[in-house]
Amino acid sequence: MIEERLYVDGQLRVAEGGRTYENRSPVTEMVIGLAADASHRDMEDAIAAARVAFDSTSWSSDRALRARCLRQLHASLERNAAAIKETTRVEVGATEPALETVQFNTAIKHLLYAADTVETYRWEEDLGDTKFLGVPSRRKLLREAAGVAGCITPWNAPMQVNLAKLTAALGAGCTAVLKPAPDTPWTATVLGRLIAEDTDIPAGVLNIVTTTDNSVAQLLAEDPRVDLISFTGSTAVGRHLMAAAAPTIKRVFLELGGKSACIVCEDADLDAVATMTAYGSCAQAGQGCSINTRLLVHRSVYEEMVGKVASAFEAITYGDPADPRNYMGPLINQKQYDRVLNYIEIGKREGARLVTGGRRPPGMAKGYFVEPTVFADVDPASRLAQEEIFGPVLCVIPFDDDDQAVEIANGTIYGLAAQVESASRERADALVKRLRAGVINVNGGAYHAPDTPFGGYKQSGIGREMGVLGFDEYTEVKVVAYGIPD
Repeated sequence: MIEERLYVDGQLRVAEGGRTYENRSPVTEMVIGLAADASHRDMEDAIAAARVAFDSTSWSSDRALRARCLRQLHASLERNAAAIKETTRVEVGATEPALETVQFNTAIKHLLYAADTVETYRWEEDLGDTKFLGVPSRRKLLREAAGVAGCITPWNAPMQVNLAKLTAALGAGCTAVLKPAPDTPWTATVLGRLIAEDTDIPAGVLNIVTTTDNSVAQLLAEDPRVDLISFTGSTAVGRHLMAAAAPTIKRVFLELGGKSACIVCEDADLDAVATMTAYGSCAQAGQGCSINTRLLVHRSVYEEMVGKVASAFEAITYGDPADPRNYMGPLINQKQYDRVLNYIEIGKREGARLVTGGRRPPGMAKGYFVEPTVFADVDPASRLAQEEIFGPVLCVIPFDDDDQAVEIANGTIYGLAAQVESASRERADALVKRLRAGVINVNGGAYHAPDTPFGGYKQSGIGREMGVLGFDEYTEVKVVAYGIPD
């Protein structure tokens, strides 16, 4: 199910001058079609449409309409699931396990969660009575839509991130402009087509603009008609957008990079940890901000754990996403492929021990595939252990006691996710309290769900996505005080 056009002010349309760019599959490296390559004028039109829709329609005040429209879009996605999944498989390189989770099935659940939240959200709150300078007042707190939201999304799990942002924004009553990653345009533009065909969402409420020009996307941060920016991507780009948004003092939500650590205590179930680590680190070919890319192992079981996790990585099936036996697909593009292989060479030069993987798989001449890779004896201060690689590369690092484990885990600029594995719940909880991370799994737990707030500490971002806290990001708070007659 392919839609090559922009969606602006309720209309599917070509970009200014009919400009397009090639959409290339990471599976075959071949061009699979085109996408509209929007200009500054196209983005200006999208921003103007969103501004008018917010200021002059009932979208921000009509909660029943918003809930109904979100459910309509969910029903449309379900009806077209097979076709959209096939598009995602080709465009993103998504395997069947990925499509069953964040690439589609769990992603569309955000629509129903947001619809329910519209109906149960604390739109008004009684603050009670007070007296100031002898004057009695009765107060209430109102939560209202923040305005026009600029949503900028990445290519690693596009349907998941697109819907996580849009459902909260639209549910809260905002209007929005979505700018997806140029590598995955169709998983965004299909939403415009379905909205136009199957929902009652008014013109201008949601606009979808695909482009290869970063300066076009930057207009969202710079334009005073846009009230907030919601961005998921690299920390470097997050810093840039934050600076671009500063002159207009708009709200900025950032979900950025990670270098997450899993702490493996000596009493942990090593076989279970090895399997979880392999499947987690190789999910989406390691292209996930919250994936555990550092495995911190108690020295008393270190070599045993290295052997087990290496075997687990070697058992990961990978290749053509159309083959349901394959768990891992390719990296997204040539640039990312070169980046991951370069980090593997950096690891070798830094003296880390390459245990398994580390190259293009033999016999696979096409596609951006890299073998599942494990490095041991990694220096915690090295580039391999400090920088986000975004590929199927694991760093295994020994520790001697819990204090050292916490020091290593917290010893990066990031603080997105973490994991703790120990037979002692008391010990695990003590470690959790000391870790500077926004989401933490313990003993095989999994935090991900539409109602779970997601975000990080430090340079992993600002704010939270999903859950009620994610809904809050798209609202403003207004306090009203009523005088009480004598």
